[in-house]
Amino acid sequence: MASIAIDSMVAAGPMRVANKRLESLLTARMRALLLMPAFGLVALLALARIASFGLLGAPDTPMSMEQRLLPPRGEITDRNGLPLARNYDAFALWYNPKAMKDGGSPLVRSPEEVAAALGEVFPDIDRKDVAARLASGKAQYLRRRLLPEEANRVFDIGEPALELPAEKDRFYPQGSMAAHVLGYVKDGKGQLGMESVLDKELTDAASRGEPTAIALDLRVQGALEDELRKGMLSVNARGAAGVVLDVDTGEVVALASLPAFDPNDVKASDLVGTAEQKRRDEPSNSYNSVTYQVYELGSTFKPLTVAAAIDAGIVRDLGLRYDAKPVKVAGRTLSDSHSLGDTLNVPEALIHSSNTVTARIADKLGGDALRDTMRDLGLAERPYIELPARGAPIWPGEKWSRITTMTVAYGHGISVTPLHLASAYAAMVNGGIWRPATLTKVEPGTEVQGRRVFKEDTSARMRQLLRMITVYGTGKSANAPGYRVGGKTGSAEKPSKGGYREKLLVSTFAAAFPMDDPRYVVVAMLDEPKGTTASSFQRTAAWNAAPIVGKLIPRIGPLLDVRPDLSRDIDISDLRPLIRSDIE
Repeated sequence: MASIAIDSMVAAGPMRVANKRLESLLTARMRALLLMPAFGLVALLALARIASFGLLGAPDTPMSMEQRLLPPRGEITDRNGLPLARNYDAFALWYNPKAMKDGGSPLVRSPEEVAAALGEVFPDIDRKDVAARLASGKAQYLRRRLLPEEANRVFDIGEPALELPAEKDRFYPQGSMAAHVLGYVKDGKGQLGMESVLDKELTDAASRGEPTAIALDLRVQGALEDELRKGMLSVNARGAAGVVLDVDTGEVVALASLPAFDPNDVKASDLVGTAEQKRRDEPSNSYNSVTYQVYELGSTFKPLTVAAAIDAGIVRDLGLRYDAKPVKVAGRTLSDSHSLGDTLNVPEALIHSSNTVTARIADKLGGDALRDTMRDLGLAERPYIELPARGAPIWPGEKWSRITTMTVAYGHGISVTPLHLASAYAAMVNGGIWRPATLTKVEPGTEVQGRRVFKEDTSARMRQLLRMITVYGTGKSANAPGYRVGGKTGSAEKPSKGGYREKLLVSTFAAAFPMDDPRYVVVAMLDEPKGTTASSFQRTAAWNAAPIVGKLIPRIGPLLDVRPDLSRDIDISDLRPLIRSDIE
């Protein structure tokens, strides 16, 4: 019996093991069958996701690695790739009154002691103001744009409430240069200038990784600002403005308005004016006189009037002599600054800058024709430029009376910006095509078509006449040897209530070079120059604005691939006999 029981147990053992294996296999198969639909569903979702990427594109992630490596704001460069505005790592000084976790005083020492310690790091701060801000218990910035060494010294003060968060800051490596073109950045938003105009492009992840080049040439900009500043200081002028414009593309190669501001350190007074500027009724340092301020630009308008008359066939014989005596119209007497004789022809009138002859030519041309030419030159609208600060001209209206026509002819009764004038001169010398000014770099072959204002032969004649003014007339001091400069002076009294202020002038010289093949227009303007030893105690443009251009062109010519050549010049041989010998 015992033997049988043992044998039964031995036989039953393998059977139980086989049954357990079969049971486990069935369980596994059942689980696999249950999971297969789930795997299928996941696969279908993945395929659907891939298909959506193909049709719609992959969605943007909150912050991809590529985006992390991009600067928060794109760089601005000049036309040659030199940096004008870029980002850099900086620190801020933040006061955090809740930095002490125990709920006690936020400062280890008194606010006055901490302010004194900060004053050792930043000598320009107002210690009383800082102490009051620390005592207020309000979280706030105490200072921005700290250098690393300044941050280290603040850390050494040992106040936990003085925190030093790292941040990306905007840096203008050229300081105040081109400030009115660039503007500045505040709280991540572009203000004024191209920082405002390009704000979307400079912050767009798709474009901010590449520098944005504008039309400025940093080298030319520096020379323009330097010569304007020296000219302004030499005659104690209130301000100065200047522009260098490509006559064929409308590109603004340089643009300066003085006084300027530093976009690295913009103060409230830069935007609203200092107390002294307000007292003297002067604009703030951020005011762009080139594109926003409008002036009566005086005799610089005379060549435009003569060009309109030549183009209309009113002036055909340049040797024809006009009455140069004072002219009475509408109860007013129009006269020249001094007697120029009884008669003058057109070349002599421009060389001598005669109001009376220019007025008579305009009278013969007619108000409608002169008005239409001025409108075609863009003088009835705000200047064409990307900058937000664009001044509206003071336009005489649609119906020009006889007196209006005659005074506009020599630059009175109409007020425009220096940029308006530069664009008009470009059209006058480039073959007759007006194009809008631009700060966008124009690639070759992509120039704006523009609109024709003057015939080509009219433009050719005006190039001769402008050249004659610098050779024989009021523009002699701008006649840089070898550069074939042509241009016109303008000295206009500033208007006021009830008339003009005789002692306050706006002096302007508008020029182009080289006149045998014009490439660039240069306009230099001085606001309220004084008679000083530097100007032989004269206040007119021939003595202050023209010399600025005469010194500037030899500096910028080689930079712009215009080299001096004494063997070349525009041919004025047919006009030279028309000029009286006593003019030279």
